[in-house]
Amino acid sequence: MTFSTCDLCDANEDKLASGVLSVMPPIFMRFGRHISFAGPATTLKLFEDNGMVRTVLETPGNGHVLVIDGGGSFRCALVGGNLAVLAEKNGWAGIVVHGCIRDVDEINTCNIGVRALAAMPLRSVKKGGGEQGVRIAIAGIAIKPGDWIYADIDGVLVARQPLV
Repeated sequence: MTFSTCDLCDANEDKLASGVLSVMPPIFMRFGRHISFAGPATTLKLFEDNGMVRTVLETPGNGHVLVIDGGGSFRCALVGGNLAVLAEKNGWAGIVVHGCIRDVDEINTCNIGVRALAAMPLRSVKKGGGEQGVRIAIAGIAIKPGDWIYADIDGVLVARQPLV
């Protein structure tokens, strides 16, 4: 799928005005080999515990984007190289983390797109806590399971319906 978030915004000003399309604030760093990625959102809400991330990424991604509301924590990483490899292997289009990642060199060799707030070498605990398939909010933008995520070099969009 080829798209430009700039062009999507320009072509959908009515959806921006009505809230059907939202632009995430420019808080994310870009990782992974795919500069652009898009797909329906699968959501997770958790805090400093990535056990559930592995569980979800072990399932077929079918071109979905895993969106993790990690509470914006900078104290540990929620996704590392092994999980990025797992996501690539299982057909996930990308991962958006409202938190940190680690193993940047390894993630950057994976054929997926990753957005995160920062890199942090400390791993999280793995107790498996959190919620899957729930409405989350990242930087004031609501994301529901099935919303469409579009990410490229210019930013990240959340749409209530497919745009391309």
